Amino acid sequence: MSRSQLRFGLCCQFLDAPIRFRTATHRYVSSLTRAKRRAYLADIARENAAALSAAVEQCATLGIGAFRINGQILPLGTHPASGYSLDALDRKGETRAEFERAGSLAREHDVRLSFHPDQFVVLNSERAEVVRSSVEELEFQAAIAELVGADTLVFHGGSAAGGIGAAVERLERGLDLLSERARSRAALENDDHRFAPADLLPLCRRAGVPLVYDAHHHRCHGDGLSVEEATALAAETWNGREPWAHISSPREGWGSSNPRPHADYIDPHDFPASWLGRRLTVDVEAKAKERAVLALMGELKKAAVTPRPRRGAGGRGGRNHPGHRLFL
Repeated sequence: MSRSQLRFGLCCQFLDAPIRFRTATHRYVSSLTRAKRRAYLADIARENAAALSAAVEQCATLGIGAFRINGQILPLGTHPASGYSLDALDRKGETRAEFERAGSLAREHDVRLSFHPDQFVVLNSERAEVVRSSVEELEFQAAIAELVGADTLVFHGGSAAGGIGAAVERLERGLDLLSERARSRAALENDDHRFAPADLLPLCRRAGVPLVYDAHHHRCHGDGLSVEEATALAAETWNGREPWAHISSPREGWGSSNPRPHADYIDPHDFPASWLGRRLTVDVEAKAKERAVLALMGELKKAAVTPRPRRGAGGRGGRNHPGHRLFL
């Protein structure tokens, strides 16, 4: 893949390919004997590692250049009662070897891998126990990321308690709690309620943590920056690494009372013209999964019209997109 070419990413699951990642619940696991619990979770870990290898190969076959790994690929790993380490489950090293194989396949096919921990990761919580569990979860996922060669752990700013300024200060202290393995992969993402790009960019520059720019979130929660400006400023925080961005469209349209939920597919009008020709990984966050990724890729290839400007108010909290040029 050319370094100036857009790379499109699939998030966690397939609709059409027979690739499935198993899950587990504490309620069921806690009903098992210790030996049966270990065997059950070991089977899931081994099968999920194999599914990741299959996912990478399928992405390569489809021409999809990135894959987001579900943070629960080792389910319940950090659960306070049902948690475990990979080494405790994988006494023969089979699962570790399969994860390493997935990483080798990703490098061979140039499929970029990432993690996006769940919303319960709140590194700047005012509650010390939440911060501790968030650090534990990030470290757990960072260990798998290292095993498979995933270069990014993306998470949101978290709590805005006490105001954005105080929240960002707590977030910076939370980042300092991470090991080098986790910190070197950490990336922040603007969200659709609390932290706009302008809120996070100063911390990203100061702490050396890149910003993943989400255009949909920015439209829901603006800050006065245009998409072109936010894209360029976010790209600078990657310090030469390939930047990451997210794209999605609102399920009920931009005129709905709640434009935040994701649609099945991406409306090409929502794709920023300023992203065309960039060296950029774009995760497609859409319910139709690989169908949506391929549809967007097809729209970009066949489009032969000049992007036209569509302007909107870029004010904080507004639902209009910051002023920019869209794809169609």
